[in-house]
Amino acid sequence: MAVQDIYPISLRLLGRPVLVVGAGPVAARRAKGLLDAGALVTVVAPEAEGGVRALADAGLVRWRERGYLAGDLDGVWFVQTATGVAEVDSLVAADAEAQRIWCVNASDHEASAAWTPAVAEVDDVKIAISAGGDPRRAAVLRSAVAVALECGDLPLRRHRTSPGASGSVALVGGGPGDPGLITVRGRRLLAQADVVVADRLGPRGLLADLDPEVRVIEVGKAPGHHLVPQQQINEILVREAQAGHRVVRLKGGDPYVLGRGGEEALFCRAQGIDVEVASGVTSAVSVPAAAGIPVTHRGLAKAFTMISGHEELSNVPAGSDHTVVLLMGVGTLRRSAELLAANGRGPDCPVGIIENGYGADQRVTIGTLAGIADQAEAAGVANPAVIVVGDVVRVSPLAAVALAKAKISID
Repeated sequence: MAVQDIYPISLRLLGRPVLVVGAGPVAARRAKGLLDAGALVTVVAPEAEGGVRALADAGLVRWRERGYLAGDLDGVWFVQTATGVAEVDSLVAADAEAQRIWCVNASDHEASAAWTPAVAEVDDVKIAISAGGDPRRAAVLRSAVAVALECGDLPLRRHRTSPGASGSVALVGGGPGDPGLITVRGRRLLAQADVVVADRLGPRGLLADLDPEVRVIEVGKAPGHHLVPQQQINEILVREAQAGHRVVRLKGGDPYVLGRGGEEALFCRAQGIDVEVASGVTSAVSVPAAAGIPVTHRGLAKAFTMISGHEELSNVPAGSDHTVVLLMGVGTLRRSAELLAANGRGPDCPVGIIENGYGADQRVTIGTLAGIADQAEAAGVANPAVIVVGDVVRVSPLAAVALAKAKISID
């Protein structure tokens, strides 16, 4: 049978009787697939291996413990042969052909009236692949397509929705801005979105890959300038979801780490909107790593505190063996450095500032609490930036020269 003679189609077998002839491993797999489709499965075989026997013992299939008889086809909508005996499979297939019943002949794919595709299911999308009667080839292709779907590399967005369907909101952490650092779950949700409510610091490069029909609503905040107030962002999320849309709130970092994701989730749920949170790679940990700075390191720091640069620092544990990570702290850097130096760390405590982490224009400035504010001012350091204070800064391959200039030992 030539490949062009195949007409791909999906069968609704819910509540309909089907027949499986054979009871080996192939028959067991096919029987399970038919059960998943809601079919009423009868198995005919004189003996059954573990898979089919277990299904029969559980009452999921009816097992006729004998060889095949022509009358077994009466009232059947679909037949699968899998006896492993070509003569028996061909006999069943011929009887099915005479009664105009679709039959998959496992012993002879060329003569089979139908083929069983390799199937992948991701969310509510089911992909069935046939590959010229080569099941292993079909399985490899199926797996590749499934991975692409799961990773959001293929467009999963619905173009037809049921009338009155309710929308939803997904708070997606996009990581520090590099498109490769969004989670697989976040990427898939983005591929399903009808509306994306986007921050300034999220993975902006992914927006270009969206379906042209996806609306992008810009709500990004810059230091001292909130393009859209938080209350209005909350209302946008609810309004779009109530219109039946799948809404993705695409944020930088993690939605629940200084990202006001908790406020947005509470507001949406109070309005009866389903909310999913896809955690992201927080910039507090990932951006220092981009400069080779671990926030904890054996022998240097066992714990770290992450805090907004706008917050009071007097209660942060003293000592350079406890790392402090400041987010949004460039504007208050001088005051923060003075407080941390006076609170037990001393003026020689190392400091690293990473601007535009993972971006093409990433820049790292390393110094000490005594001079970092002057260095940053002279270099024109600006947000987005992550500031790391503590001995872990010494681990960075960039630290040796910078700290040597400051006459600080890196041993």
